[in-house]
Amino acid sequence: MKTNLPFDSHVAEYEEWYQEFPFVFQSEVEALREMLPEGDNLRGIEVALGTGKFSEALGIKEGVEPSPNMRALAVSRGIEVVDSVAENLPYGDLKFDFVLMAFCISYFNNLSIVFREAHRVLKKNGVLIVGFIDRNSIIGKYYEDRKPESTFYRQANFYTVEKVLAELKQSGFKHFNFCQTLFNPLPEIKAFEPSKPGHGQGSFVVVQAMKKRKRNT
Repeated sequence: MKTNLPFDSHVAEYEEWYQEFPFVFQSEVEALREMLPEGDNLRGIEVALGTGKFSEALGIKEGVEPSPNMRALAVSRGIEVVDSVAENLPYGDLKFDFVLMAFCISYFNNLSIVFREAHRVLKKNGVLIVGFIDRNSIIGKYYEDRKPESTFYRQANFYTVEKVLAELKQSGFKHFNFCQTLFNPLPEIKAFEPSKPGHGQGSFVVVQAMKKRKRNT
């Protein structure tokens, strides 16, 4: 993960963004929810969970976050949070049914390392769910144009779907499912936008990638 990120000193501003764009947040949450695995007694984590807004909304009980101030707010929301980073997850192998990464990949220096760590801690047939802003989308281009003046996006890397997919494949994931939402410019999103399958139309893309069980030969 990149160093000297602004999140620890701008927690209030971070939280205010979600109040300003409630339908954006709702649309993103429901798109992510569609990709979570179903079943009883599933164990999952969110990586770089920030203040825990997505974990709280999705019922995820644990995860990691390196920012002390964001971590404290997540804990106040009832989430068990470990002080750690995506590149070095503090868990043993084959521990989780799913791992969630919502927006955080824009702040990772090396996607391969991060995805391989997620692959390591997932059980066989577990899934990694990655939600991100497509660099080639309406909002992706909007953020790119405003990076120099933005508190949060100045250091961000916005990736294309093709780049994320290539890194997931190199890290050992297979069987990819996509959905997308946020089909309008950010200031024009005034209502909940249900997700659609695939990618290429919506700015927020969610990909579910499976850690495939190896067959005995």
